[in-house]
Amino acid sequence: MLSELISYEPATGAELWRGQTSDVDTEVAKARSAWPKWAAAPLSERIERIRIFANRVRADLEQFADTIARETGKPLWEARTEVESVVNKVDISVRAYADRTSQRRLDGKIGTRTALRHKPHGVLAVLGPYNFPAHLPNGHIIPALIAGNAIVFKPSEKTPATGAMLVDYYHKAGIPQDAVRLVQGGPDIGKALSTHADIDGLLFTGSAQTGIALNRQFAHRPDKILALEMGGNNPIIAWDTRDIHSAAVLIIQSAFLSAGQRCTAARRLIVRDTLYDQLVGEVKKIADRLIIGDPHSEPPPFMGPVIDKDVCDNLIESYLALMSRGGRPIKHLKVAEQGRPFLTPGIIDVTDMDDRPDIELFGPLLQVIRVPDFTSAIIEANNTRFGLSASLIGGTPEQYDEFWANSRAGIVNWNAPTNGASSSAPFGGVGLSGNHRPSAYYAADYCAYPVVSSENDVPKAMLGIGLKDEEVAPVLIEE
Repeated sequence: MLSELISYEPATGAELWRGQTSDVDTEVAKARSAWPKWAAAPLSERIERIRIFANRVRADLEQFADTIARETGKPLWEARTEVESVVNKVDISVRAYADRTSQRRLDGKIGTRTALRHKPHGVLAVLGPYNFPAHLPNGHIIPALIAGNAIVFKPSEKTPATGAMLVDYYHKAGIPQDAVRLVQGGPDIGKALSTHADIDGLLFTGSAQTGIALNRQFAHRPDKILALEMGGNNPIIAWDTRDIHSAAVLIIQSAFLSAGQRCTAARRLIVRDTLYDQLVGEVKKIADRLIIGDPHSEPPPFMGPVIDKDVCDNLIESYLALMSRGGRPIKHLKVAEQGRPFLTPGIIDVTDMDDRPDIELFGPLLQVIRVPDFTSAIIEANNTRFGLSASLIGGTPEQYDEFWANSRAGIVNWNAPTNGASSSAPFGGVGLSGNHRPSAYYAADYCAYPVVSSENDVPKAMLGIGLKDEEVAPVLIEE
């Protein structure tokens, strides 16, 4: 087990942060001790502290964005949008809590009250990803804190600096130190946290492989809440459209934003064969023009590096495997700068490949599949165990209705990218993309549980059936 964790900037290789790994038992115990007081605090007080957090982050937007950009490699402009999402999550979560978990009066018998309220689970573990190291864990943590839970948060070992900075903002806002605890470390620390006997649930964002392992681990613990937000092998269908350029731009945005490191990124472009040459040619033309560079470089890049060299090497291996099994390269996935994890966008036609692998290739690699008709396009779109995001570009309203009705996905778009989902809506998928616990606006649902109460001011009851007649004592008459 490593005792020290070091974070390096993927774009430069420079050391950004170093710190000690955490003791999970200690951090969970601190959260457990702090939970009763935090849960008992008035909702208005909890919300006030969380609004202060938003103001603190807003005031430090540039500093926080700089850290995210350096640690992930994403362009500074994109890191700024992530920080803005962290801030905006507060108002959205306050509204969602009031909407999804509000106190209500239900119809009851005459003279009685039936009330619906919600309680927090207790101590919730949060495991965060590296692609949005502030926004995505914050999307779990803020709703959980509003509900009255205490948090033990483990950021990805690839982005510990961002995780530490995020927790520091919670504490600076006056949220009790022990109500939000930070756990740093590698996969062994994550396993120790997820298996800890004294957590009441786990909120996870990450790969399907890890999510499946967590699902198995929690199978014998129905008493613990488990929310899984995983990735996708997302399809984008391109059908009849006159605006080829706009269609190509939407495909580029879907496939290559964040260097393809979004769970909602398009992995498969399904295109009508008669549209193939014109559209794929335009997609390649735009992809050839994309600026790939350092987060702070000028002019601003469209995308930076992937998170590290291991991810870079695995993507190159996957691309070569697709080629060896019959894939036809349209634009080669290549290392743009030796020694650093910069990749050029890759596009490969896999139409004639047998047994295409149904995996999430988490990077800037787009597979293209030609189909003859719209029914085949929908069948191909659903040819996956995942079900996070899907989009139709072009087509008629009737075709979109057919696409929407038959798509196995939690996000279904028309003439919009597969990524960039709104935090004001539920976010999640089916299949290997989640366990029916959508996050974003619906995160309130898994952060508290409903309690129904029948209430009367005074006890008053009687049994009207099933009793023997009372025995009447004989009356003695004196002679």
